[in-house]
Amino acid sequence: MIRTFSFDSHRLRAVFAPRKPRHRLLRIAVGLLGLAVLCVLVFFGVFVGATMLAAGLAYRLLRPRQRPAAQQHVVEGEYRVVHKQALPLSH
Repeated sequence: MIRTFSFDSHRLRAVFAPRKPRHRLLRIAVGLLGLAVLCVLVFFGVFVGATMLAAGLAYRLLRPRQRPAAQQHVVEGEYRVVHKQALPLSH
């Protein structure tokens, strides 16, 4: 007698499928729990974002101002404009 094994993916899919509770009050409680989790995540996301913005602004306001590189080292010199006609032709 030969036995063959057939894989039934419907049973495996049913294990991981989200199911709503049948009881009306339990369904409302699960919905409110999901809404509460969503509100907590949004609150912490906004809180972390506002904290990052405040820290960035405080860093920019409290750090000592540095002069741009162009103002730190000034090189004096005399310049002469060379017109295109004065350049030798390169062949």
